[in-house]
Amino acid sequence: MRTLFDATKINSMNLKNRLVRSATWENMADPTGRMTEPLFKVYEELARGGVGMIITGYAFPLAEEQPSPGMMGIYDDSFIEEYRPLTEMVHRHDSRIVLQIAYGGSQTGFQPEDRVIWGPSAVADLAFKVVPQEMSQENIQTLIKAFGDAAARAKAAGFDGVQFHGAHGYLLNQFLCPYYNRRTDQYGGPIENRARLILEVYEEVRSRVGNHYPVLIKLNAEDFIENGATFEDCRYVCHELAARGIDAIEISCGTFASGKRGPARNRIDTPEKEGYNAPHAAQLAAELDIPILLVGGLRSPEVMENLLETTEIEYFSLSRPLIAEPQLVQRWQGGDRSPARCTSCNGCFRPNPAGNLCVLTLEPQRDDASD
Repeated sequence: MRTLFDATKINSMNLKNRLVRSATWENMADPTGRMTEPLFKVYEELARGGVGMIITGYAFPLAEEQPSPGMMGIYDDSFIEEYRPLTEMVHRHDSRIVLQIAYGGSQTGFQPEDRVIWGPSAVADLAFKVVPQEMSQENIQTLIKAFGDAAARAKAAGFDGVQFHGAHGYLLNQFLCPYYNRRTDQYGGPIENRARLILEVYEEVRSRVGNHYPVLIKLNAEDFIENGATFEDCRYVCHELAARGIDAIEISCGTFASGKRGPARNRIDTPEKEGYNAPHAAQLAAELDIPILLVGGLRSPEVMENLLETTEIEYFSLSRPLIAEPQLVQRWQGGDRSPARCTSCNGCFRPNPAGNLCVLTLEPQRDDASD
């Protein structure tokens, strides 16, 4: 019988358990996207806390495109040596670390007036109202190369794999979404065209890192907006990527414009509310011969164990619970199987000069936990 603490493997990456820290915006990098002492300590606590695989907060691959403050960068070769102490520290704690690479696009409120922001079409973002510049063929090729360069740097820096972000309303997800993608060229129209950029990014990344280096993607099962990408679109992309050799797919949902069906839902306070992406992830896991990672509202080991027993889902990703309790995995493995302390209030995303921190650990803001 499968358990949460099985030793497993994704391509060449050995994992000590099935628990993953899903990519999380820490808001702690310096203004140029570089590592700081507080950010390093976040990863040190996660590695010490027992999680099998850490997926970093996303790193932007082009210097001019930082969609939020405090996000990590991977846009030039100077990051290779700067990230080595991070990857070496994680390995000393017998954990693994995967760099997430993403281009944010128009879903941003961070200085949009001061930079050129690309999109599939010049359509205002539903949440932030930013209108991007429609990408030219040259822009698309620049972006594809940037993803490949970033992945090669990650490998050289000692990261155990890379994940590129195709979910949550960011640029690659927008290409999949008919609402944002109004193009009439080979990148717009039917899903075969809307998926083209993601497939070309994958092929470029794979060509740069080789067949034995883990490459993952995060995808929306559904966008949950009018004229958004559907589950059938997701299935098409997953099958195409699997046929090309991608190593694992993390299934999420929604965007900032999806309301109550967004990626980080509130009030996950009963087992029935946990794992809200599980039905889609389970179907994909049954159809594909590659590992599926489930993210979204997971709070208790019993729920994940039931999914291990009743579906083919292989891994379980946690974000907000590990902001509240970096030692959560260690606690569960040690026998204290009570649910995560996280109340799903999303207070960790409220502005704080120290970064995105759990309000349960900040006494002056304690009342926010009831939101």
